[in-house]
Amino acid sequence: MNEVSQSKFLSLVLRHKPEEIGLVLDQNGWASIDELIALANARGTNLNRSQIEFIVENSDKKRFAISADGTKIRANQGHSVEIALGLPPQTPPERLYHGTATRFLGSIRESGLHSAARQHVHLSSDHATAEKVGSRHGKPVVLTVEAGQMARDGHFFYISENGVWLTEAVPAKYLN
Repeated sequence: MNEVSQSKFLSLVLRHKPEEIGLVLDQNGWASIDELIALANARGTNLNRSQIEFIVENSDKKRFAISADGTKIRANQGHSVEIALGLPPQTPPERLYHGTATRFLGSIRESGLHSAARQHVHLSSDHATAEKVGSRHGKPVVLTVEAGQMARDGHFFYISENGVWLTEAVPAKYLN
């Protein structure tokens, strides 16, 4: 199994379907690295600690984090399973960005941005990153989110360990 496949496997079991291998995440999304390795290998997915550490350290998107004591791993964001990342609310910059495909623009303009199957809407602090994200889904369009005004109006924002801004939803009135 190559690095890309291993990273996708980690995303699957740490963000969406831990039950696929019998893994249990704690309330904050952390899993024992030793348990993850044992369960993955028992189900035919070859994985070891050095491979996990390589993926965590070298992933361009920094999707995963290892605990300070080195015994646990979790996904930084993007969960569809219910967990509490334990991130404190943060004051966002005045504007954040969301990349999407042009085909979704009509429904977004009507109802805003929603987390869909995930726990949060993901926002970028720069236009280029948002454009790159949007291009994964088709012809990209970048929406400007009036995050400062949202925060002043009582909406909460969080920033994940890898710098992705998170919020529950973005009402259409805050989008340009």
